[in-house]
Amino acid sequence: MITDRLGIRAEAAGWCTIDKIPDPPAEVLRAAGDPRLRPATMPPLGMLGTALAIPLLPFVTLLALLDQLREWLFENKGAENRRAREDEARLKELAAEQGLDRVFDGDWQGEAGRFLLGWYGHSSHHQRFVVVTHDEIVLAAPPRRVSMGREKHMEIVARLPTGTAELVDPFHGEFRSQLLVLKFPDASWLRLMTEEFRSQLHMHALRRSSSTDNGRAR
Repeated sequence: MITDRLGIRAEAAGWCTIDKIPDPPAEVLRAAGDPRLRPATMPPLGMLGTALAIPLLPFVTLLALLDQLREWLFENKGAENRRAREDEARLKELAAEQGLDRVFDGDWQGEAGRFLLGWYGHSSHHQRFVVVTHDEIVLAAPPRRVSMGREKHMEIVARLPTGTAELVDPFHGEFRSQLLVLKFPDASWLRLMTEEFRSQLHMHALRRSSSTDNGRAR
């Protein structure tokens, strides 16, 4: 288990990314000590892998087109895909309505904004392994960006004790989504994108929300 290497007992875990951090006002940046706002560039080995993959792109594109053709040939599958596209369009619409088409709520003085300023300070890797335990949310990553072996190199880069932040599925499980919100007590928030659709972290957020709602109903 990955979490065993970190010495923590996980209730849910998964790799996440964030969108590009917007440029904060100059005075905010100076006050924060001019922190790093971008991940490191891909290591040479990773760039080599990308270069080697480029010649395969026409073949992958052809396979995708053949797959689409197959879907059109089978009406039921085509109907499912139409519904999936409709759900995706609705999801984007709801995200925009809630401001979730941005990486965070926009307040650099809020807890989420201050947390975001330090995002790449302890690790220049572009991903974070987010782990939820009984009493905290833990973020881990390799100290520097790697193209391979991210689990082997990662270490804990941030801890958020219970009460200081929580993971929320803003769509309450209605959509098969990759989007999650890390919400802070001052109502500020940071958007995370999981590698998997409806990940372990989504399921944990939904269970926690359901448990909280049931507790209030009693």
